[in-house]
Amino acid sequence: MLFVRLSAGANAPAKDATTLVGGEPAVILQRPRVSDKSRPQFLSTTVLPGRGMAVLQITAYLPGKGEIDLLNSPPLSEAERLLDKEDDPFGNQVFKMGGAILLPFANRIRGEVSPDGKTITTTVDGQAVTLPANWSGNEPGAEKHAIHGLMRSSQFHDVKIHNVADSSSVSAVLHAGNFDGHWPSETDVRIDVALDHAEFKVTVTATNVGQQPLPIGIGWHPYFVIPGDDRQQARLHIPSQTRAVMNNYDDTFTTGQRVSVIGTPYDFSLPDGKVLGSQYLDDNFSELAYNSKGQTISELIDPKAKYGLRLITLSPQIRSIQVYAPPTKNFVAIEPQFNLPDPYNKNWGNTNTGMVVLKPGESVSWRVRLELFTPKTGVPSER
Repeated sequence: MLFVRLSAGANAPAKDATTLVGGEPAVILQRPRVSDKSRPQFLSTTVLPGRGMAVLQITAYLPGKGEIDLLNSPPLSEAERLLDKEDDPFGNQVFKMGGAILLPFANRIRGEVSPDGKTITTTVDGQAVTLPANWSGNEPGAEKHAIHGLMRSSQFHDVKIHNVADSSSVSAVLHAGNFDGHWPSETDVRIDVALDHAEFKVTVTATNVGQQPLPIGIGWHPYFVIPGDDRQQARLHIPSQTRAVMNNYDDTFTTGQRVSVIGTPYDFSLPDGKVLGSQYLDDNFSELAYNSKGQTISELIDPKAKYGLRLITLSPQIRSIQVYAPPTKNFVAIEPQFNLPDPYNKNWGNTNTGMVVLKPGESVSWRVRLELFTPKTGVPSER
């Protein structure tokens, strides 16, 4: 596996030459473990410039457990095999592991399916576009549709790695154009990933470098591991009292309705959240609760492992959070995104579905931060 590894104190990244991931070296940022073993801390992250700057893994030190993986993802060597040798023609494998970046739309978009079933035609911001029909439910005859953007196989370039005493970061750029004719106008994308002991940050900036209005939806698809290996007792807090109604959990298509979750099994809005138990989730939460800084705060709490993960959104354009948590899996995907599911579906009516429209020359940034904490036994976590 060819990757570029940067450790604290290194003057230049060391290179280990074997193979590439998506045609570009993977980047591993590492921080030394601090001497204070009483608090959790981030240690490393692995980023894939050759596959849309996806975050393959984040590692951390957890008191009482040592070094752990925070994302549900295979080792780098296995990921390379899955992504470069065993992927499907659409490049879908990248959003089945780690944390893929979703752009120029997150979630699903429906449309008229082509006779060969490979594309859909739909209307995006008043313009007809053709998108890859890269997904469908598992039931017989399930409708094919587009999902999770157009960067699944994108190769980012101009990779720059920075290392200072207290943090490490990597940035890269994609000149996406019109995504091979699939999207209006022309897009440049810059992604920055930064790591220090106290926090992990991702910033995605999209710029309209074309001559026409550019609709943009940005999201992230991280699969957060439950380190205690006991989903039943894990707790989830989502800062929303509103859930989008879906037709079913196979298609997961919006009906255009949003309902209150108060007093229902879907109410994760209380300060200390709610236990996951055996509940299946593939739901979109919106009308988010923002604090005085314009942030939203979601938390995954694992009392058994004395582990807490806080996901903080830093961009006011982030209007919804998709949660995917199958009861047979030991992860919870918490997906902060600009747009609601299928944002151009007429069922939404006059609802603002979150797509940001950029004039030529304009930019928008999607930003989130992760923090680790040790939950207090029997007491809601502090914010």
